[in-house]
Parts: sequence; structure tokens; C-alpha cells
Amino acid sequence: PADAVLGRDGAAAHEAVINEQVYDAVQRRGGSISAEHGIGRLKREELAQRKDPTALALMRSIKRALDPLNLLNPARVL
Repeated sequence: PADAVLGRDGAAAHEAVINEQVYDAVQRRGGSISAEHGIGRLKREELAQRKDPTALALMRSIKRALDPLNLLNPARVL
């Protein structure tokens, strides 16, 4: 019913706040929001906001060099 949908929307708002707090804490401690499984589509914007611009540029140039046709995971991370 309708209240179930509202419950999910409310949970999403809380999830966003909690994620932001966790990402902030991880960044303050020099950690990363992702590891061996990659960043994924859900954290793509977070990566752009939190990663050093020089590191992002280097990642993009490596991606272009290894995948010039953008066939491997297009628009997934970079």
C-alpha cells in the first residue's frame, strides 16, 4: 500500500545521510569508498567528488590507453 512506498522513500533519505557520514569518516582516515570490486554506478558521483582531480585524470588516461573504443564497462566509472 501507499505507506509502504513512503517507508522506502524515507529509508532512502536516511541511507543518503548515513552514506555521506560514512564516506566522510572514511576519507578523513585516508581510506577509500571502494576496493577490489571497483566503484560501481552507485558511487560514481561520489568518486568524482572525493578523489583527487589529478588521480581521476590519470585514471581516465589509463582507461583511454587500455580501452580506446570504450568497450569495457562504458560509462560505469570514468
